[in-house]
Amino acid sequence: MATPGDAARQVRGSRSTVRALPVLIALLLSLAACTGEAVAPAPRASDGETVRIAVNGWAGSEASAAVVGRLLTQELGYRVETVRLDPLQSWEGLERGTVDVILENWGREALKRTYIEEKKVAVSAGRSGPTGVVGWYVPQWMADEHPQITDWRQLNKYAHLFKTDKSGNLGQLLDGDPSHVTNDEALVRNLGLHYRVVHAGSEKALIDAARRAARNRTPLLMYFYEPHWLFGQIKLAKVNLPPYAIGCDADPARIRCDYPPYLLDKIVSRRFADTGGRAYELVRNFNWTSEQQNAVASDMTDNGLGAPQAAQKWIDANKLTWKEWVPG
Repeated sequence: MATPGDAARQVRGSRSTVRALPVLIALLLSLAACTGEAVAPAPRASDGETVRIAVNGWAGSEASAAVVGRLLTQELGYRVETVRLDPLQSWEGLERGTVDVILENWGREALKRTYIEEKKVAVSAGRSGPTGVVGWYVPQWMADEHPQITDWRQLNKYAHLFKTDKSGNLGQLLDGDPSHVTNDEALVRNLGLHYRVVHAGSEKALIDAARRAARNRTPLLMYFYEPHWLFGQIKLAKVNLPPYAIGCDADPARIRCDYPPYLLDKIVSRRFADTGGRAYELVRNFNWTSEQQNAVASDMTDNGLGAPQAAQKWIDANKLTWKEWVPG
């Protein structure tokens, strides 16, 4: 039978063993390093869940998704799915559970009222950084030759220059994807302009048209937007529409003013905001400049790099920026 002294010695021995454990572990790690034996890395804390990011049909959205997605995977250990949808489908996905994150939302006040205020299935996760500008543009050479062409009140005088097979007897105003933010058909009608809106179908089609117009000096009136890397390659002149004032676009059918500046923001599902953990924290912290976005977007859409390569190139060169986004 053990005596009280034996029990005390056992307790002291156990305490000594516990105190010695850190020393033993450090010694073993040191020996492994000396002998070249591999030491298993500590497991990274991660929910291991999948984050679904909506990718819309313009370069900025693709660039943001590429960088954030790669950081979620590399730094936090999440799986990432990019879901290619138009903006309306992206908001619907927040409600259905097929989308967790929209990284670049342009205005969409009606959708915010529906999904954030009324249905309460989505929340804002703060600004993404750039300020969006939407408008009508002509090649700079046209503005140089016809200085009045950037005044909307003079556009009818030049409508004949923009006629195409698709616009008939009217001038053509070339838009891109119909799902993008656009008031152009209402503007043409309400401002009494002799033009017809023709949809090219995509951002790439708009870029190709702008390049042809600059290269071949062919007339072009087009819908476009900033931030975009194209402005670093081609000189475009913005048409001055009636100035924007708060409330002038309240009734979409009666709009006759310019587009507002868009403070681009991030929208996430309420479920993701509540349970997304460190993934949600990174999305909430994500905020970059137009120049940074354009660098990645240009590599992806104009310089031949795939999304992972373009994102990694930027990540390697901008550690001081993105380190602030990643939660500890």
